[in-house]
Amino acid sequence: MKNKRYLLAIIFLLAVAGWAHIQAAGKSDSDEISIKEIIFSHIGDAYDWHIATIGEKHISIPLPVIVYSKATGWHVFSSGIFHHHPEYEGFFIAEEGNYQGKIVERRGNGEVLRPIDISLTKNAFSLIINGILLVVIILGVARWYKGKSPDSPAPKGFVGFMEMFIMMVHDDVIKSCIGKDYKRYTPYLLTAFFFIFFNNVMGLIPLFPGGTNLTGNIAVTFVLALCTFLAVNLFGTKEYWKEILWPDVPIWLKVPIPLMPVIEIFGIFTKPFALMIRLFANIMAGHSAVIGLTCIIFITVSLGPVMNGAMMGVSVFFGIFMNCLELLVAFIQAYIFTMLSAVFISLSRVAPHHH
Repeated sequence: MKNKRYLLAIIFLLAVAGWAHIQAAGKSDSDEISIKEIIFSHIGDAYDWHIATIGEKHISIPLPVIVYSKATGWHVFSSGIFHHHPEYEGFFIAEEGNYQGKIVERRGNGEVLRPIDISLTKNAFSLIINGILLVVIILGVARWYKGKSPDSPAPKGFVGFMEMFIMMVHDDVIKSCIGKDYKRYTPYLLTAFFFIFFNNVMGLIPLFPGGTNLTGNIAVTFVLALCTFLAVNLFGTKEYWKEILWPDVPIWLKVPIPLMPVIEIFGIFTKPFALMIRLFANIMAGHSAVIGLTCIIFITVSLGPVMNGAMMGVSVFFGIFMNCLELLVAFIQAYIFTMLSAVFISLSRVAPHHH
């Protein structure tokens, strides 16, 4: 009974925190709600980390801005300066155009250019925090096994849960998909799985340090797909490359027009591309759906208290349902990315044919 009360209390606090955060994001000077602005402000990146709004006071964490201008060199300052000065040292955040939401530079002749920007943004800061938390959790679990003998009793509690989790991925995904050389790729694939899963879960928590759309950022999924691409092609066997460059098909499909080799080479890039798009699209769509359902409360305010109250109940119900579904999706997407990476790696470990 106590556990149910604790669970309901957590759900209520998360719902209140998410509602307050979205309400603050949707307000403008005219108190009009912009659904597009709310959704893109939550799934997009930023130069500061907005935590909450109390009355008219915005609580946020300013992050360091690091830009390089060809005219004036390097500039390092806090993003909090933009809250007091719209333009600082010739730099400002564009509100429209191709560089909307990005820092741009205004030259003396009025020309607006995009400088080299290596600032620590919200997504980058979240990546650092989540990475540290994940390392602490995994090392804390590994510490339990230090000095233990094979005859020691199985761990219980959180360590036991993590062991079950790790062995499930190790045995059912990595070992079964790759086969003989699975140990060579186990560290990368386990790291990829827990990195994706942990960031997916953190993205569902509307309280700091959660709430970022990290795995819904195509730059992050691009790097993950690139790692799989390198693991597949740098360690592929000679037989793997032979099947790509000179596959065992009728000669007229290879000479004079190398039709099959071109298709096989094209397939080298489409596999990691599919990994990148699948993870990016599913996570971003899930976040957008949850925010859109929450916005129903504010859209129906003008319809009267009865309709608004009824739609508020609908919004809360489907919001909680979507959050639970997103928790399942967080695991499924990490599982699918790891499984497909293992399958692609296994395809590159083709053994020579023995006649």
